[in-house]
Amino acid sequence: MSSSTPRLANAVATFGPLCVGLDPSPESLANWDLPDSPAGALEMCSVVLESCTGLIGIVKPQVGFFERFGASGVSTLETVINDAHAAGLAVIADAKRGDIGSTMAGYAKAWLTDGPLCSDALTVTPYQGFGSLEPAFVQADVSGATVFVLCATSNSDAETIQRATLDGQSLPATVARYARERTGTTDTVGVVVGATRSLADSGLDASDLEGLYVLSPGFGAQGAELSRLREIFGSASARVIPSVSRSVLTDGPTGVREQIARHLQELAL
Repeated sequence: MSSSTPRLANAVATFGPLCVGLDPSPESLANWDLPDSPAGALEMCSVVLESCTGLIGIVKPQVGFFERFGASGVSTLETVINDAHAAGLAVIADAKRGDIGSTMAGYAKAWLTDGPLCSDALTVTPYQGFGSLEPAFVQADVSGATVFVLCATSNSDAETIQRATLDGQSLPATVARYARERTGTTDTVGVVVGATRSLADSGLDASDLEGLYVLSPGFGAQGAELSRLREIFGSASARVIPSVSRSVLTDGPTGVREQIARHLQELAL
């Protein structure tokens, strides 16, 4: 991966913005009659990757569902990332990392350089200060990756903190402003904004997000409708990457490709 070949932008340009999550949770594995083990996770992800190929360009492994197995789970994740890249898919590592100084630099090296976990994008949290994420931004500048900063998440407890204000501006709007200022004319920095609430309810306006890639969970099983993406994000919708996961798995391994095609059709409405 290099700055001359930004896989995320290429994937969106080639296949459109739909992202499919790779979430081998205990519940999903049980529904597929697969063992709750690294082998089960790999089998599920292999089916999903095969079903994605040629239809979409972006996948998003939820790192926690692999890390729960320890070293063997991380090894499985390395295989999944490598297989995704081999299939021509861009990978967003949903790891939600965040720290300061050399520790953040370590995370950046793990996820955004040419190692076994090398991904095309990484989710991070700005709770320790937006500037603390600079090592990841610097590495993304070099490697042509994108760092998605949590801005307004879709979980029900998010409002307890995200409703805070700074100098009269909502916390999500402040994060989005920092992201716009840092990314400039590049795609180094994007934001995560959930789709299950309106932008206004999240303390945002579409203008806060314009020019940024927006990774948006909450579609599909969580209730947001892909057909309403433009209604939800308004003038910022052209750079929204909507993510679906459980709704793709609902019909079992033989129905994944059909479900992806259905989501693509809904997104195009």
